[in-house]
Amino acid sequence: MNRLFACLAFAVLLCSGSFAQSPSAPVLPYSPSLDVTSMDKSVDPCVDFYTYSCGGWQKKNPIPPDQTDWSVYGKLYQDNLMFLRGILEEAAATKTQSNQVTQEIGDFYGACMNESAVNQRGLAAIQPQLDAIAALKSVRDIAPLAANVTLPYGGTLLFQAGSIQDPDNSEQVIADLDQGGLGLPDRDYYTKEDAKSKEIRERYVQHVAKVFELLGDKPDVAKKNADTVMRMETALAKASWTRVEQRNPYNLKNKMKMGELEQLAPNFDWATYYRDASYPQFETVNVESPKFYKQVNESFAKESLDNWKTYFRFHVADSYSPFLSQLFVDENFNFYRAYLRGAKEQQPRWRRCVQYTDYNLGEALGQAYVNKVFSPQLKADALDMVDRIEEAMRERIAQLDWMSAETKKQALVKLAGIRNKIGYPDKWRDYSSIKLAQDDFAGNIGRAGSFELHRQINKIGKPVDHGEWDISAATVDAYYNPQMNDINFPAGVLQPPLYDPKMDDAPNYGNTGGTIGHELTHGFDDEGSQFDAKGNLKDWWTKEDREKFDARTKCVDDQYSSYISVADVHLNGKLTLGENVADLGGEILAFMAWQSKTKGMNLQPVDGLTPEQRFFIGFAQWDCSNERPDDLRVRAATDPHSPAKFRINGVVVNMPEFTKAFGCKAGQPMVRPANQMCKVW
Repeated sequence: MNRLFACLAFAVLLCSGSFAQSPSAPVLPYSPSLDVTSMDKSVDPCVDFYTYSCGGWQKKNPIPPDQTDWSVYGKLYQDNLMFLRGILEEAAATKTQSNQVTQEIGDFYGACMNESAVNQRGLAAIQPQLDAIAALKSVRDIAPLAANVTLPYGGTLLFQAGSIQDPDNSEQVIADLDQGGLGLPDRDYYTKEDAKSKEIRERYVQHVAKVFELLGDKPDVAKKNADTVMRMETALAKASWTRVEQRNPYNLKNKMKMGELEQLAPNFDWATYYRDASYPQFETVNVESPKFYKQVNESFAKESLDNWKTYFRFHVADSYSPFLSQLFVDENFNFYRAYLRGAKEQQPRWRRCVQYTDYNLGEALGQAYVNKVFSPQLKADALDMVDRIEEAMRERIAQLDWMSAETKKQALVKLAGIRNKIGYPDKWRDYSSIKLAQDDFAGNIGRAGSFELHRQINKIGKPVDHGEWDISAATVDAYYNPQMNDINFPAGVLQPPLYDPKMDDAPNYGNTGGTIGHELTHGFDDEGSQFDAKGNLKDWWTKEDREKFDARTKCVDDQYSSYISVADVHLNGKLTLGENVADLGGEILAFMAWQSKTKGMNLQPVDGLTPEQRFFIGFAQWDCSNERPDDLRVRAATDPHSPAKFRINGVVVNMPEFTKAFGCKAGQPMVRPANQMCKVW
């Protein structure tokens, strides 16, 4: 749905149990949205436009040892973390604040930075959950356990539970059940039989065993327990939707009455679960993966109580490991970031603590961030760009020669219904009900997770809040929500070098304009196009137009499926289809909007680059990146976004405007004949 952001490292010395020296007044560093020193002009742009635009940046920006990749987005994200660190350390240094929000973020960050207290507390932080697991008397007792044990960030045991907008009535919220319960990043890790997948499973079992040893089990018992967890997770994985199957919203629409749910999985006490989890009364629950819940039911009948205790012990400990004592932190890092993704070092504690604060109290921290970096003028300028790109979309729809007038009419209705959310929420979230303790960081994580879970649960039966945001104001990201039918651009993504008020329109429209167009196009990609103007899952296409649209998106699927991500691993063109369509559609819209805005202006070359060339280089430089092979392998299985090189080169080969801008000739790699270019929107 959204362009990804990554993380970078700064060398900072931290003393255990004390704060590092606070930075002086935090300032976001400036980088231009087009930097000629980031280019490699020895490369022919018609042969490899991405390296031509980003080769200099790649040479100057090796991946820091504590990161799994490194990018322009990642650098801005890390600049934001340093900026937020200054805010948080100032808040944490003062024990009593007159401002409640400042008190909350200071207490949370301070508890995280108090490493000696975290280490001293050890397993005591999750002992109540472990005790509840040990006290289970029967498999039937798992329901109240699952209702009362919350994982970090609002997660739940065994499956994902909460609420969603009703797919048939997007103005109401209903209860929801989704698949879950796995420790590896995706269900395919359990099912693929290639040598690398088998190696990963072996290493995962070793990791699980190590977690059990940290919980106090002897090595032979830990190994036996790890085998049990792996067997149980494999059964759940085989019954789970693939990520491609999850992209079809009709697969996920399975609304049931409580009686139907109880028939689907009768071995789980659903009435007790919903009562103990404090759900409001409801009539309908959407079960996103019925096959998964059939397997859960089968596992309840098949697995012993001791096996379930083993499974739950691991998942509680593994989920909380990043927030526990150092041995747990190290083991979590060694498997998930070092082995799976290739990181060489752990991030400094301050950086992790800033991120945890943002993830858990994002709208509290966001208030301080917005006050310092996001002016009313910046918001107005961003909204003007959004309006111009939406106008380009209206023109584009009108120009489509393959779409009928009937479908065009509905497309324009949907476009007119899109809500534009810029910078930050109109109403900030209230976290005052979370009990924050300065000597119980993992407990703070748990209580913040419980707050988030119950915030989601309490939406059930109520009208949808269209002012709500899914990410914090400081996040370097953007997204489109098909059921809300809104595009969301937080303040964090509207900073240089992504949006640069000092720069001319060409690179700004190529960069941020492309991002806006990307999110707008998501409303009309292969997935978003299945939702109507109100966000309901409803077919608003004629049969003939849908068939033509599917044929056009197949062109994009085939193109990206031919790309090799790493080693012998091809991109999954079906998994990445929505993002690839949005990348292409977004840049087409941005180019149209830029031309419209600058029509009649006497635009001149800058640094030897024509305005059109600057537009496309600005586009490419938003995603200058270096990526570790291990991380690329994980992303090929889990990430709906293509690697950076293909997000750029894969777009420009479908834009004749690029070919003209750089004078490319037939036969060069960045040139496709017009009849072979993918044309969707």
